[in-house]
Amino acid sequence: MAGITDVHVHVQPFRMLKPEIIESMKAERRNFENLLRMSDDPRFFLNILDEAGVERACLINYVAPDVMGFLPAVNNYVIEYAKADRNRLIPFGSIHPAYTKDVEEEAKDLVRKGVGGFKVHPPHQLLWPNDPRLEPMYRVAEDAGVPVMIHSGTSTFPSAKSRYGDPMYVDDVAVDHPDLKILLAHGGRPLWCDAAFFLARRHRNLYIDISSIPPRRLLAYFPRIEKIGDKVVFGSDWPGPGVPGIRETIEGIAALLLPDDVKERILIGNARKVLGGA
Repeated sequence: MAGITDVHVHVQPFRMLKPEIIESMKAERRNFENLLRMSDDPRFFLNILDEAGVERACLINYVAPDVMGFLPAVNNYVIEYAKADRNRLIPFGSIHPAYTKDVEEEAKDLVRKGVGGFKVHPPHQLLWPNDPRLEPMYRVAEDAGVPVMIHSGTSTFPSAKSRYGDPMYVDDVAVDHPDLKILLAHGGRPLWCDAAFFLARRHRNLYIDISSIPPRRLLAYFPRIEKIGDKVVFGSDWPGPGVPGIRETIEGIAALLLPDDVKERILIGNARKVLGGA
């Protein structure tokens, strides 16, 4: 299926990770050395996209020194990485209000440098998505027309605090910024899928990114997914925990007992609405 976009791939400076996080990833990924190679070489990653049949990918990065080890330098990293093929690689950056002097100016600077979106990861950044300190970033993103991806649901990484993953706090953001395109990552899985479904139906610019949900579980988490077929976007979360691969995830979605037009919107059409020519 031509034109597939994966809105949630973790191409990050993995060497920046805390030792305990690296060990947990090595336990999950026996080919961890390939992840380091991907982290360094965009051509290696572009080959992965080619093999998976993916046209574009959002490269998700976020500032989380305390939980993950990711420093503000992740922003320059992902912007430079995406220059290898900016038509296919969409850099998502991040601002942690505790690690910047001026949220608004930094957000404007990242937009000028070419970020295609921002990422907020409450359980790893240890803040609520409606934290007032994030307001300037949301305003800048709304004005610039770039989306903000907000993690929802649990996290099993050491030191992560899953209570911050309750998606209902994103309701405040969507109400206060009606023109901001929001990608609600993971659809609140596994605890808050009903809340995510409600938010997708309530807010015209809020979309559910189904990354890290095994395709075989998707209809169990969202039994009425056809009702929001125009608000669901494909993401793999690869190489996150439990994700076998990008291609395998696409094949799992393609095999679901859903109308073809719904699967086409999930894999292709809806991402175009969110990202445009990002």
